Amino acid sequence: MPTPEPRTTRSVDASAWSPPLPEASGFDHLVVETPGLHTHIAAIGEGQPVVLLHGFPQHWWQWHAIAPVIAAAGYRVLCPDLRGAGWSAADDPRIERETRLRDLLALLDALRIERAHVVSHDMGAITAMQLSYDHPERVRTAVQLSVPPGFFTFSPKLAPGFRHLPPFIWHRPGASLRGILSEPYVARPMSQAAVEAHLAPMLRPDIDGAVRPLTRGMILPEAMRIMRGVYRRRRLTVPTLVVFGRLDRPWTEENMGRVCREPERYADRVEFSYVDDAAHFLTDDAPAAVADLALDWFERVA
Repeated sequence: MPTPEPRTTRSVDASAWSPPLPEASGFDHLVVETPGLHTHIAAIGEGQPVVLLHGFPQHWWQWHAIAPVIAAAGYRVLCPDLRGAGWSAADDPRIERETRLRDLLALLDALRIERAHVVSHDMGAITAMQLSYDHPERVRTAVQLSVPPGFFTFSPKLAPGFRHLPPFIWHRPGASLRGILSEPYVARPMSQAAVEAHLAPMLRPDIDGAVRPLTRGMILPEAMRIMRGVYRRRRLTVPTLVVFGRLDRPWTEENMGRVCREPERYADRVEFSYVDDAAHFLTDDAPAAVADLALDWFERVA
């Protein structure tokens, strides 16, 4: 079934958004309207497309220190606010396992992007992984931050890595999400300004209200598929770099070696990298390292 044509792609002045967009220089702010969704994108640079998929509870601004570095190397960098996050708006609040995947495909079609490098973090890595497995022809390379590859084997040692999910499953409107942006998820305390920037869209009732649907409709069903070994029975053909902070426990190099043994059995090309002095929020703890690793991966694979 052909993808419907987008209704509108338009630029919007940064001062026109409510709540106000966090400050970041050099970005153009676009709205792409596809059926049922108005996607805000922060874009910068020219060249081969790179799509950066944010984690939770973040949005496009997660990449404000990374996207300009990638753009300066000769790429067109696109940072969309995924459904249920940032300044994007959906007509329907329901979110299922592949809703964001369908959104991303519609977005790529609307922007006439056949293939892109895809860098993802946290919840955004779920959508990136789905894209890599189901539509590998749309992905040049993948860089996956703070999330193991889909073919990993679950171990009880990893259980602490999911300790943050219960509050999201039972999230109540107005409940604070500041805890997820503090220890033990960061290597050093985030500034108050950074926390406020990440959480700014939670002032919108539709974004606050998307926490439970995202967790229940997307994360939990996909987690169950991973635990059942669905992706161990499939082949990952997209060259993928998996990156963790060395302080991101329990996702240590030792544990990842145990749960991702013999990756060549499940993937054509996958490598692992570990960043010193960084925890789960790699893009805040070590933005320069993330940009360098991504650019190196693009070039090495090419």
